[in-house]
Amino acid sequence: MEKIKDIQGILAFLREAEQLKNTLQRAYTTKGRVESTAEHSWRLCLMAMLLAEQYDNIDPLKLIKMCIIHDLGEAIGGDIAAVDQVEGEDKGIQERLDLLTLIKPLPQHLQTEIIALWDDYENVLSEEAKLAKALDKIETLLQHTQGINPDTFDYGFNLSYGKKYTDKDELTSSLRVEIDKDTRRLAASNGTLK
Repeated sequence: MEKIKDIQGILAFLREAEQLKNTLQRAYTTKGRVESTAEHSWRLCLMAMLLAEQYDNIDPLKLIKMCIIHDLGEAIGGDIAAVDQVEGEDKGIQERLDLLTLIKPLPQHLQTEIIALWDDYENVLSEEAKLAKALDKIETLLQHTQGINPDTFDYGFNLSYGKKYTDKDELTSSLRVEIDKDTRRLAASNGTLK
């Protein structure tokens, strides 16, 4: 009977987590459609899978799990774009509360694993968290250079966005340099490069 209860809890969680597909970000696809948080998380996981082998000190499974759950709380509370965040306000507090609500139907051991991964990511405690944070920023920056953005899109903001995470490591710094070239080109073309 315990396994049936676990399955019911897992299904209840998955049904709620589906809302991440409806959670929209401030990024656009190459077709000009607003990107969902689920789409962002998917490509972040793909990046993690492709790049994890470049590191001797990274557990690839832990990294990918962390990337999968890093924005899961947004299924309830939505996404707050970096440009809209208020200095001094910690969006992570509400996001953690939303995540705790979302994972309630899960068996305790899965709740414990998910919240531990999220806390690690949010507080940048492990090597996996450092890489996940950097790749999260890089995925966003990459999407901003690929998508069909509004004419008023502030590419200049992206040139400093997330540098404290992306510049700590040779590989992520190199990725950043390449993406920043595209960002500068786009910023110059729409007049947001200051």
